[in-house]
Amino acid sequence: MSRRMQDQIAKSHEQALAAFVSKKAEIDAMLTRLQALSDDHFGYAPDDVTWSHVGTLEHYAHLLKRITDSAFKEGEHAE
Repeated sequence: MSRRMQDQIAKSHEQALAAFVSKKAEIDAMLTRLQALSDDHFGYAPDDVTWSHVGTLEHYAHLLKRITDSAFKEGEHAE
């Protein structure tokens, strides 16, 4: 393999790693915000909770389950 080809592969790897680290930081920030919102009971006071709020959390849980199923190869993503 030529030196030029090796340099291109190394550069591509460095760029991929930088993009990966950037996306991971983006996900970490979203998870931190979600955890803070959950810790605050999603901004709902206990006396104000209605079935509408339950529906909202059910929707959030459904979306997160799609992500965790994909990440852990569970549910429809099981192998």
